[in-house]
Amino acid sequence: MTSDPRAYPDRPYLAVSAAIIRDGRVLIAQRAKAGASQGLFTLPGGVVEAGETLHEAIVREVAEETEIAIAPVALAGHREFIMRDAEGRVQRHFVILCFAAHWLSGEGRPNEELAELRWVRPAEVDGLRTTEGLAEIVAAAFERIEAAGSGGS
Repeated sequence: MTSDPRAYPDRPYLAVSAAIIRDGRVLIAQRAKAGASQGLFTLPGGVVEAGETLHEAIVREVAEETEIAIAPVALAGHREFIMRDAEGRVQRHFVILCFAAHWLSGEGRPNEELAELRWVRPAEVDGLRTTEGLAEIVAAAFERIEAAGSGGS
């Protein structure tokens, strides 16, 4: 049907994302590529590759997308993204494990996948066009960072 193996999949794809915490703020990214999430703010991340642990995948994906180094702390939650076409067929299906992470280094910059990067306070997320459930995942990430006793810097 198409050369993109993620289009019209026969199974869900496992993906990871990171709520990167730095000085009381979280990094959000505005998606640039055409599709259901174009223009929406979300967390950086991507698909887990065969042979990768979840931590390896999130560290790699964040570095590839943003040029930022992170230290994953804990799972903050999950989201499911299922998109159907006009005939009701599953066009995309992702199960996304969202991690709370500390920022280590790098400032990040927009690229072909990300139109904009912003460091925002959790309360600012509600005023933006975001992927479903982003504010809840960000809140959970801050809770996981605090529970780990690492403060969020």
